[in-house]
Amino acid sequence: MTRKRLGFFTRLLDDVPAKERYRLATEQIRHAERYGFDTAWIAQHHFHEREGGLPSPLVFLAHIAAYTTRIRLGTAIITLPLENPLRVAEDTAVLDLLSDGRLEVGFGSGGTPTSFLPFGLTINERAATFADHLHLINSAWRGDSLAHPDNHLYPPAPGLTERVWIATFSVEGAVRAARQGHGLMLSRTQPRPADNLALPLDAIQNPIIDAYLDALPSGIAPRILASRTAFVADSDAYALKVAEPGLTRQAQQHQAAGHALTGDTVTDYIRQFDAHIGAPQTVLASLAQDSVLTRATDISFQVHSVEPSHQDTLRSIELIAEQIAPHLL
Repeated sequence: MTRKRLGFFTRLLDDVPAKERYRLATEQIRHAERYGFDTAWIAQHHFHEREGGLPSPLVFLAHIAAYTTRIRLGTAIITLPLENPLRVAEDTAVLDLLSDGRLEVGFGSGGTPTSFLPFGLTINERAATFADHLHLINSAWRGDSLAHPDNHLYPPAPGLTERVWIATFSVEGAVRAARQGHGLMLSRTQPRPADNLALPLDAIQNPIIDAYLDALPSGIAPRILASRTAFVADSDAYALKVAEPGLTRQAQQHQAAGHALTGDTVTDYIRQFDAHIGAPQTVLASLAQDSVLTRATDISFQVHSVEPSHQDTLRSIELIAEQIAPHLL
């Protein structure tokens, strides 16, 4: 069996000014590389600094490329409807060269309605715009002529067509990704049906994987990335103490948005937010209940929404590499 790839994911949410967020995230990714992580993933968010701290992921990854040598660099995600697709094709082509072919390109359609308005779009237009932009980017990467026979992407980047990942919550999205030969990106958590709030995450995501595998063309190897929240500390007590403020804030935001929760303790929140928190053996036991992880080709871990300190994040990276990964990969 091919070894799974281990990833570190950050939304750059340390509670500090933007420049310091970027410095800390750089240190965390470099630390992950030192501890043998295969991939580093960063998210794009516009305007809402409490949701995500980075509007320009390709700029940031160019910076990271200069400070790393081996770890692969991925976007999870670029909100594609809000981008000029040819500029994305050009920027990713340049970044892939600068990083010696280490770029992985994850795309999504976006989920924050107010973020679309300054870009002259509404969220209702996202699906059609996403499809159009993705088609144009792949066409440019392949070297197709662009509006005129003399226009071709420079620098050429045909290899990037095989490193596209699509984020989706749905069976339909998985089928579209598979038919184009792209990788499938699964979220750390998903909304539950109103009549079944206790439904396990793998019960939601396994049918998405099934649809993806069924639709994947013959000869195309599956690529399935499962993102998961995992905060690992040297003791359960310390992990729970660190996790409680962040998970409580997430619960308050969840309820303010009209979503139902049951219970009001950190243990209740851990279960409902699909978080894996504790000492290594506790986290391993929790992850063992998630059957999606046995089917994934890539697993990326993030500390959000625990919101630990920088030093606690570094320690979590170490414990995942040393005591979690050997049992999962």
